[in-house]
Amino acid sequence: MAENEQEQRMATPRMAAGALFFNDQDQVLLVKPSYKPKWEIPGGYIERGESPLTACRREVQEELGITPGIGPLLVIDWAPSEAEGDKVLYVFNGGQLSPEELAGIKLAPDELLAAEFHPADDLDELLIPRLARRVKAAITARADVHPAYLEHGQPPKGE
Repeated sequence: MAENEQEQRMATPRMAAGALFFNDQDQVLLVKPSYKPKWEIPGGYIERGESPLTACRREVQEELGITPGIGPLLVIDWAPSEAEGDKVLYVFNGGQLSPEELAGIKLAPDELLAAEFHPADDLDELLIPRLARRVKAAITARADVHPAYLEHGQPPKGE
């Protein structure tokens, strides 16, 4: 196979990274973007040459104005989109935010309308289905202390 032909066959996915943050009742922090109808988790696209963890930290700081420690990887989700092509999404454990971190949250005014904690039972109505599945899998991975590999927010068939 010619080198050019091989390069054309290689995946060049868009990648994004986000974090799950929790309160003392194990509710998940969600953010309400000004440009989307549903809620999201804090995070965003990874820039060229940036690691997923570095992107997660940067996005959290840009969106929430805080720099909490970001813990281990919870989920990697291969989630291609007809509109955007191949996508690989990383979700990290942001842990429980301290009272000081919560008090320090300053939402990016051009991006976010709100940041609120919600119980896991509400995720299906607040998030798009694929993200709801991904976040619920990440919550399970956090409890199991074992990262999960997903495709479209679900374990691959035969896993």
